[in-house]
Amino acid sequence: MGMVVNSIAYRAGQRLGDVTIDDISEVLKEPDTFVWVGIWEPDDEFLRKIQEEFSLHDLAIEDALQAHQRPKIEAYGDSLFIVVKTAQLIDGEVQYGETHLFVGTNFLVTVRHGASSSYAAIRTRVEENPKLLSKGPGFALYSILDFVVDNYVPIVSRFEEELDRIESDMFKSDFDQVAVAKLYELRRHLLKLRNAAVPMDDICNQLIRFHEDIVPKELRAYVRDVQDHAHQITTITDDMREMLTNAMHVNLALVSVRQNEVVKRLAGWGAILAVPTVIFSLYGMNFESMPELKTAWGYPVTLFVTVAGCLVLFRKLKYERWL
Repeated sequence: MGMVVNSIAYRAGQRLGDVTIDDISEVLKEPDTFVWVGIWEPDDEFLRKIQEEFSLHDLAIEDALQAHQRPKIEAYGDSLFIVVKTAQLIDGEVQYGETHLFVGTNFLVTVRHGASSSYAAIRTRVEENPKLLSKGPGFALYSILDFVVDNYVPIVSRFEEELDRIESDMFKSDFDQVAVAKLYELRRHLLKLRNAAVPMDDICNQLIRFHEDIVPKELRAYVRDVQDHAHQITTITDDMREMLTNAMHVNLALVSVRQNEVVKRLAGWGAILAVPTVIFSLYGMNFESMPELKTAWGYPVTLFVTVAGCLVLFRKLKYERWL
């Protein structure tokens, strides 16, 4: 059996009290009343009971049971099924979960899976604003979406700090395999967070444009604010991914320049060593007709020419900055 976090009825912006699952369908018949139910990882039997009480669509229930859905918004008759990705820092690690929301004109059901903070604090904050709460479940829906997006912010800040550390490691002329591994890991986390934030734009856009019965005009500005925050998260993650790509390219360029400098130095010393190699290999043939072999000054002259050639070539390469 799933754990019901809260099942409460509201009327005219005021809390009426707890409602048992079996009484929900009867409470929904009362005018200007809506029910907000919060559930954490329910089993099939419990969610089927919820379906019966709220007359939810079979396809939406199947998606909620699988708990591995992409963020989306689907309309099933007079109700909506919304999936959002949740994220939070737990012991310094980013963990992801899902929240499935069933929304109608007189009900809101939240089903949490995986890493997700309790929505009890959201309920308390919503109840402190009876004027907007009187508009129905739309204000509670906005508050949950706002809470989910706000939880992305500290994660983005954490990624920005990690990006600064990685950049300092990447701007070196030596190849750092550990830094590259951290870079790819951070890019993967950024992509995952981006994939959670991007669909929020479409979800908020549809709520504003097509579902006035759930999100009245008075609440559109609030939902648009969530949309702006989600767009900001998307922009920041895109910028950071671009910066990571540029840092990788800069690191590869620095490594290539370093390697080219090493190759140039090796080539320069190779050219210098080629001078004595050619001269000494020439005299190593030991032909009798070589006139220098029978002269007293032949050996010192050969050494002088060899050293002079090496020095001239050394100064030339030094001038060209090859050494």
